Amino acid sequence: MSFDGIVTHTVVTELEKKLIGGRIDKIYQPEKDEIWIHIRSKGSNYKLLISATSNNPRIYTTKNSKQNPATPPMFCMLLRKHLIGGTILNIKQLNLDRVISIDISSLDELGDPTEKTLTIEIMGKHSNIIFVEKSNNKIIDSIKRVSFDMSRVRQILPGNTYIFPPSQDKLNPLLSNKEEFIKLLKNEKPNTHIYKFFYFNYMGLSPFISKEICFNANLDIKRNINSLSTLDIENLYQNFNNFISKIKSQKFNPLYIKDSEGKILAFYSLDIHMFGEKNKIFLPTISEVLDIVYDSKDTFDRVSQKSQFIKKLVQTKLDRSLNKLSKQNNELIESKDREKYKIYADLISANIHNINTGLKSVSLPNFYDENMAELSIPLDKKLSAPENAQRYYKRYSKLKSRESLLKIQIKETKDEIEYLENVLISIEHSKHIDEIEEIRDELIKEKYIRDTSKDKIRRKRKNKSTFKPHHYISTDGLDIYVGKNNVQNEYITLKVARKDDLWFHVQGMPGSHVIVKRQNDEIPISTLEEAATLAAFYSKAKNSSNVSVDYTDKKNVKKAPSSKTGMVIYNNFKTINITPSQGKIDKIKSVD
Repeated sequence: MSFDGIVTHTVVTELEKKLIGGRIDKIYQPEKDEIWIHIRSKGSNYKLLISATSNNPRIYTTKNSKQNPATPPMFCMLLRKHLIGGTILNIKQLNLDRVISIDISSLDELGDPTEKTLTIEIMGKHSNIIFVEKSNNKIIDSIKRVSFDMSRVRQILPGNTYIFPPSQDKLNPLLSNKEEFIKLLKNEKPNTHIYKFFYFNYMGLSPFISKEICFNANLDIKRNINSLSTLDIENLYQNFNNFISKIKSQKFNPLYIKDSEGKILAFYSLDIHMFGEKNKIFLPTISEVLDIVYDSKDTFDRVSQKSQFIKKLVQTKLDRSLNKLSKQNNELIESKDREKYKIYADLISANIHNINTGLKSVSLPNFYDENMAELSIPLDKKLSAPENAQRYYKRYSKLKSRESLLKIQIKETKDEIEYLENVLISIEHSKHIDEIEEIRDELIKEKYIRDTSKDKIRRKRKNKSTFKPHHYISTDGLDIYVGKNNVQNEYITLKVARKDDLWFHVQGMPGSHVIVKRQNDEIPISTLEEAATLAAFYSKAKNSSNVSVDYTDKKNVKKAPSSKTGMVIYNNFKTINITPSQGKIDKIKSVD
């Protein structure tokens, strides 16, 4: 997927029609590198999203909304001061580059009209939103300040004169002709791949659309330039020219394409053929396409960033618990082998007068053995025989009392491992920021994360938690609920489910609780299979086959005393084997 110069051109063409002459009503900055401008234009309300994130820089009108911070950042306050009530005069693109300038007229503090420019640079990790005084081209501020230490080529700081990003000496394809095309082709290195020729020489073209041009010309993208015949070159130019002609005439056809699993594979301003003709979704505007594509992509990236700390912390705790369990099991094995230390002590005590101090070991007849076989006993050469005997008696007594304690500790460690693995599964399946926050609050409650004053304030401001587990409707019309994390697992099992509802959980692995709301005595096999599929899919066995899933009436499920959030015990269960897949999940009606 690529937000290239052509997509930028399409966005600018669309924004010109929608927003020029519009009035700026509100400005928000929900993220450190993203602003939203509310505009009233031509009788309609628009929300212009401008993002300078390193992963997903972009600009388009959106129908979505985002929660804003209680205190607006300084850059947001600056834009509000200068731009609220302003009128959008012009929106233009720098040649076919990913640089957009929005000219805005507003009144200054004395009530005099003044013009400002908001320049958006979509350049990966160097993306920026720069606020400029148009009269003298001086930078007022930017969403990302770039000092000399960060870039010796171009600094973006208040008071500096704004200059456009350095040109890459590429040609504007909208002004291209056949003679120029052939000349560039002949001057290119002979071993250059065909598709690379386009984005090496023409601005605004990405590797993605360069491959599409080659595909339409029926040429292998990995062929070298020197392998092209005269007919190949003619064919390649015709397809390139057809592509450029559609842009010139604004014959845009925005779409996004999904893969076989329903994930977004690509998007563009024009129809794309190299992925086949299936799973294409065409929409009236490029903003609608980008809104869908980047909403899911941006949410995924934000969730990944916010969950990284929690995931690392939980994984560290889990690794320590696994190491702890290994040591405890070794100690338990040793404690069960404690009888040998009592035998050592008894044999040494019976032969005290025959053992000299300073020996590393001694062989004594073992009177516990019917054949009185010699037994080699390790000794501490610094200790006398009575002291060595006493040392072994103490070790025996310690291991004897240690065994019962170890069994309790091993159970506690196993419970903690199960709990932490459940948390990791919950993080893996989290798709929204709120879900990550819910897991964070749970870990604070369980004392895995320190409850800072900021956390306390945040939770006081937060309304009473509204649990939103996955909600599905089975083929037979029955409600199925799936917990997204341990808190929700406990909620749907202990609060939502009635005693005669059916409860599902993958066997012997961490996973979500699943509840089927019973409407009559019998639950059809199709609903059982769908609920079991959900339990297997939202578990550690997600990618396994023939997964065992236990199910029982909710009345047979109990929360163990002093157990962690979401941990339960159950009995009187039946087992069904199922192979989960995304395809099967997609066929179950979702109410989320």
